[in-house]
Amino acid sequence: MRKSFSSIYSSSSAEEDGESLPLPAEAEHPCAAVLCCHRVHDSLLSSNSNFTGYRGLLNWIIILLVLTHAHLFLENFIQHGFLIDVKKVLEHLIEDNCNWPSVNLIVAANIFAITALLIERSQGKGMLTPTIAHRLHLTNLGVLLLFPAAVIVHENTISTGGAFFSLWFYTALGMKLYSYQETNHWYRQAQSTHAERCQDVSVPEKAPDEQLTFRDLYYFLFAPTLCYQRDFPCAPEVRINKLLHRLLEMVIVIQILVGIVQQWIEPIFRRSENSFSSMDITMRVELLVGLVAPTHFFWLLVFFLSHSYLNFCAELLRFGDRRFYGDWWNATTLVVFWENWNIPFQKWCHRHVYTRLVEKNVPPSRAELLVFLMSAGLFEYMIALPLLSCRLWIFLMMLFELVVAVFLENYFQGNYGNGFVWLCLLLGPLLAVSAYFHDHYASFRQQDPQPSSSPLVSDPRLPSAVSSQPEGSSV
Repeated sequence: MRKSFSSIYSSSSAEEDGESLPLPAEAEHPCAAVLCCHRVHDSLLSSNSNFTGYRGLLNWIIILLVLTHAHLFLENFIQHGFLIDVKKVLEHLIEDNCNWPSVNLIVAANIFAITALLIERSQGKGMLTPTIAHRLHLTNLGVLLLFPAAVIVHENTISTGGAFFSLWFYTALGMKLYSYQETNHWYRQAQSTHAERCQDVSVPEKAPDEQLTFRDLYYFLFAPTLCYQRDFPCAPEVRINKLLHRLLEMVIVIQILVGIVQQWIEPIFRRSENSFSSMDITMRVELLVGLVAPTHFFWLLVFFLSHSYLNFCAELLRFGDRRFYGDWWNATTLVVFWENWNIPFQKWCHRHVYTRLVEKNVPPSRAELLVFLMSAGLFEYMIALPLLSCRLWIFLMMLFELVVAVFLENYFQGNYGNGFVWLCLLLGPLLAVSAYFHDHYASFRQQDPQPSSSPLVSDPRLPSAVSSQPEGSSV
């Protein structure tokens, strides 16, 4: 009997060590499965485990988040009442009845696009030398960037929403026209040297005179891309059901965005009349902590809105390349996130900035730093100028994220790195943008004579005070 037990123990030990030692049938004990019930196993939640079945925990987290924020929505509704009013949103979009500066700005943008086309045609016919044409293009782009800024600063009748839309429109137009002139320059070089650069060999190249048309230019201007090329890949047909689907998504998401701003973010703004820079540290922390959840949800919905809009334009124009973003939500470092959250912008930066700097013997690491600084400055410019307030909060916050990404990259990897990326998204530039809008909201209330006599100013936390909401206090 003792010999049988020893043989059973040795067989179980050999099995745990990965060895296969067959035992004779007469040495096996009939109760071997009951006597040896332990093997070498890692805990499922340990880092050594290869377990990936966390779907149940994900469902639990989703349900918990829904219930938690449903409680916040209910508490907000009980305290402040129903604040959603589309008319107040239109107040920040509709301008003077006889003067629409933002609309005039967008219409005037055709002048810069046509000028770029005429310069390219003149150069193609030999009427302009490459040096003169390049200088004319740079002059055209410089005026294009300065013109909307001058109108936004000096025109008092332009609305906040109109200023944002027109400035972003001109920024995208400037990037497109820069890519247009530089890519055509590359095509001319390729034609003269009989080398095919930046061209898919499977797509036949058209003649330069045939390509420089209004139809080709405006297709590129309306296409959801910032990088120009000849003969874009096209889908076989326009799917009407997809168009309607994307259009319905945009309508629903815009309504939700308006609800988040008016029902959730605006009451937080109303708690303080002072600007963010003049608050004490306690009020700053309280304001930012209260804005974490709504601003993050707002940003996620804006991302989904851009997804629907870009796919709507791509479907309408039969644009084939619809990889507008990567799986940035799985990014384990901030660098991976920056490379995947906006692929059209990253393509433009790599194609027209990074590559050109490397060609001029700039070290790749320094070229990447310059590209990042350019994107941070551009983001600051596009947010601060329409609000007429430049305090470099967004630029400094992005620089801080860059420093954190460089020094802490080796300490946060895998799942920990992904959690760190989400933490930076919650506490990063979004809060800096919220601080900008808070100060704009505070200055807007100070210009309105009604809030001074409203009980909302004396005690903004009282539920009864919200019923007398001042007119024109929406974001």
